[in-house]
Amino acid sequence: MQRWAVHARRAGGRIGFVPTMGYLHDGHLSLVRRARQLVGPRGRVVVSIYVNPAQFAPHEDLSRYPRDLARDLRLCRAAGADVVFTPDDAGMYPDRDTGGYSTYVVEERLTQGMEGAARPTHFRGVTTIVAKLFNLVQPDVAVFGAKDWQQAAVIRRMVRDLNYPLRVVVAPTVREPDGLAMSSRNKYLTGPLRSQAVVLWRAIQLARATVRARQRPIAAGALRQKLARLIAAQPDARLDYVEFFDPETLEPRRQVTRGTQLALAVFLGKTRLIDNARL
Repeated sequence: MQRWAVHARRAGGRIGFVPTMGYLHDGHLSLVRRARQLVGPRGRVVVSIYVNPAQFAPHEDLSRYPRDLARDLRLCRAAGADVVFTPDDAGMYPDRDTGGYSTYVVEERLTQGMEGAARPTHFRGVTTIVAKLFNLVQPDVAVFGAKDWQQAAVIRRMVRDLNYPLRVVVAPTVREPDGLAMSSRNKYLTGPLRSQAVVLWRAIQLARATVRARQRPIAAGALRQKLARLIAAQPDARLDYVEFFDPETLEPRRQVTRGTQLALAVFLGKTRLIDNARL
């Protein structure tokens, strides 16, 4: 991969990069198309497919995370990707299980709340694998989805702090017709769980309507309780968190106004979904 990237850059083309964990959906493919727009017809678009074990805790769904590489390759080809990079664990983390791999990348400020608090080892795995992928693919531009807002902010900070010579672009969340954000984990939503999952989008809509209707800021705690009641009305839903914060710094907001960012995580049965939106 690295040899190919060096050759491509010497040939004068720009490289656009979309890192994924596979089991692609229209949200991923929108990122591939965005990368193509950014690098133009002479550029190259690389998609990586790798289910990164370092960002999963032992109790999380690594072993059952959905995988279908043959389907993913067909979708990447149709979306206009030039290269699909599919490393394995031995290549990315040599001798990790026996202690032979010991270098990680850690961002220490933006990772403290939300996903970082709920999944303490998660972002160390994310920043490490993305740093490694940037070194291998050597992109001029990397495209991430806005559904993982905190992750995108962390990657932007890492790129700035570590002087990576690339641009990070965050593309809009792609949603199903009923508003549910597209996610590979939506595959787990069987039976009534799928219809109940729309409660994340309904919570966002309720928060937006509440903010629009108020002339003055609303206390974050009061709005959080309002959304928690809405989510609790779904029989299989369990709220993990609702947070209100500055969209750039991720600093929590005690008072919610227009322009505040909302993020939430909700369990539907055993499936954990996240979403976010600007209010």
